[in-house]
Formats: sequence, C-alpha cells, structure tokens
Amino acid sequence: MPPLPTTLPDWLALLESRHAETHIDMGLDRVRAVKERLQLAFDCPVIMVAGTNGKGSTCAMLETVLLQSGYRVGLYIKPHFLDFNERARINGEMASDAALVQAFEAVERVRGEVPLTYFEFTTLAIMHLIAHAGVDVAILEVGLGGRLDAVNVIDADVAIVTSVDIDHTAYLGDTREQIGFEKAGIFRPGKAAICSDPVPPATLIKHAEDIGADLWLLGRDFNYQGDQQQWSYGGRTQRRNALAYPALRGANQLLNASAALAALEVLRLQLPCGAQEVRAGLAMVELPGRFQVLPGRPTQVLDVAHNPHAAAALAHNLGNMGFHRYTYAVFGIMEDKDIDAVIAPLKGIVDHWCVCGLPSARASDPQQLAHRLAALAPAGAKEGEFSVTAFATPAEAYANAVSRAGENDRIVVFGSFYTVAGVMAARKSSLH
Repeated sequence: MPPLPTTLPDWLALLESRHAETHIDMGLDRVRAVKERLQLAFDCPVIMVAGTNGKGSTCAMLETVLLQSGYRVGLYIKPHFLDFNERARINGEMASDAALVQAFEAVERVRGEVPLTYFEFTTLAIMHLIAHAGVDVAILEVGLGGRLDAVNVIDADVAIVTSVDIDHTAYLGDTREQIGFEKAGIFRPGKAAICSDPVPPATLIKHAEDIGADLWLLGRDFNYQGDQQQWSYGGRTQRRNALAYPALRGANQLLNASAALAALEVLRLQLPCGAQEVRAGLAMVELPGRFQVLPGRPTQVLDVAHNPHAAAALAHNLGNMGFHRYTYAVFGIMEDKDIDAVIAPLKGIVDHWCVCGLPSARASDPQQLAHRLAALAPAGAKEGEFSVTAFATPAEAYANAVSRAGENDRIVVFGSFYTVAGVMAARKSSLH
C-alpha cells in the first residue's frame, strides 16, 4: 500500500483523484459501514440543517448564539470559498491542517475496501473530528437533499429544513413535493423536526407524521413578527422579544433566525441560552457570500444565489438598497441550473453583465451565456446603458467590472459558489 499523504493539500488531491474513479451509488450503506468501523458517535446534542436555501445562515446563527452563551460548538458547513478548513469549525475557529490530516487518517485506517466519494470521505472525517473535539453541541449542514446525504448516517436530536425549492433536479426530483420528501429524510421518530418554509410540501409533513417525528411548523408551532426597529419570536413555550435584526442582510433572514430559535427552544433544558446572548449572537453573526456587502465604493455585493428561489431573494434585497446609477453583474453558473429562471428576476436590475467561465466541467459556457443575456437588452437602450461581455474566469470578469464602475454604481457577484470564490481569491491576491 502506498504511504499516506502527510499534508492537507496532498490528502485533498488524493481524494479528488479517487473521486473521479468512484461510481456514485446514492445509498448510504457504504458510509454507514465506515461510520460503524470508526465508532463515530456524538455524546452531545446534534442539530442537523437541510434546505434549498438558508442552511448556511441558519447554521451560522446557531453557532454564534451558542458561542455567545458560553458553549463549545462544533460546526460542519460547506462548501468552502478559499480554504478547505472553512468546512470544519471548533469553537468558532477553523480546524487546523494537522487536525484534518489526523481525521483523514482515521477514516482511511478503517475504510478497508469500501469506496467513498470525496464528499463522503471528507464528511466522515470532519464528523469524526468534531465528535472527538469535546464540544457541547454539534451543528451539521446537509450537502444535498437529506435522505441520502452522507451526514444523514447520524441521528439528529433536532432536524431543521429551512426551505424547499427546485434545485439539483437530477438527484432530488423536479417538483417541490419530491424534493420535500428527500429533505424530510433527516427527520427522526420522536425527535424535533422543524420546517421554516412558509409553505411546506405535503410530502414533508406526511413523512414527519408517518415516522412519528415531533413536527414544528412555521405559523403553527413557532412564528415571528417585526417592525422597523426590532422583531420577536414566539414558540410553543418560549417568547423572545425586542430582538435585534440578524447581522446577515436579506429578506429571508427572519425565517432562518426563527428556525434557529425554535431549535434552541427544543434544547432549552440541555443548552439554555439567555436573552442577552441571543441578542448578541444575532447581532454579531457573519457568513461570507450570503448577500455580503463589502465596505467602500462602488457598492459591492457577494451572493451565492444559484437557483430561482435564491435569485428572487437577491433581486428583492438589491431592490431595497437605494439608488445606484448602474449595476454590474459578475455572473457564472452551472449548466445544469435553471439558468433562465435565475436570470429572470434580475432583468431590469442589472445594466452590465460580465459573464464568466468557472473551473468545473459542469460550468455554463460564457459565450453561450452572453448570447442568452443579450436578449435582455431593454428596448431603446442608448449606448453605454446595457452591455454583455464574456470572460474566461471570475477574476477577469470582476476586474473588468471594477475598471468600469463609478463610485455611485454597484457590482453584484452571483451565480455559483465558484463565481464568488473566484472573486474572493482575486480580491485577496490583490491585497497582498
């Protein structure tokens, strides 16, 4: 057997090369077999979060409130932007290379002949790392769907589904009812199952009832209301009043915050959180790439919106930002997305499109994308009022937008994690 890698980059390169050869069989039997050999188990409450949009925000709010309350928190969140280590957080800090290498070695030692995809292997390793980090609570973000996601080999004490919308149709189905059933797969008999989607699919409700989960629905078991200054949460047994709006910007953040507070209400005996800690946590929460407005002029917004539901939310949030002379979009997207439905809400908002290729075989071709966007030109637009330009990379598209935008303009980067990550990397290298 060849010697195992000793550095994190070498491990990730090995897993990527293996992934290309591993047939993705959608069942969890292989992951479960390795989990049992690892003796992977958590001796603390586990909160699992699934959903089409809003997963990362909900995880980030839970993490910050629990950290403010003095608990030691383990968080598995994905994907990463610049460093793989972003996926594993212990007590608010990214896991070290050394800790990740040790976790990869632990999985490799027991894996034997069982083939694992890159995602399955790294998920098991990070869950192993968190389980051995002496945390008071573990927060696990589901990657895709729920029922067949590698995270789902763990039984959560509280499972949250944030929103159900159309995405990843090749794996999850092409209706909200099919996708709702997949996401409800993280629910467990007798355990809290929270759904913050205002219109939950009937399949999700039926599955929760069929297995005897304790279903919490927005509007029935928990709710929120707010005015310009503050908002309040009401659950089954707990009210929280005079809350600050979450530091994460955007229209859907109160839905995500309510789901987080419902989870904390369920766990109030094991993990009590005071009013002051909840307020502070919500006021301090940070999450890159989710309607992230960068300081300075021109205004710059980074948002990983890559499906119709998220694009509609992005358009709504941009509409609430006040006047900007021109809006430039740095836009790259995967070919398997509903591209027309992602673009549609931004018609009339974006004046200049800087479209880009992405470092993935699934990426949409920038020339074809440009052709599609050219049809959005408003009737009677004068020269300089609308344009579409194609670039090979997010960095080149972003550099072009920066060179053209005036200080009263706005640049919006969206369409894929790869688009936002490419711009983040370009910004980082320009600062050094």
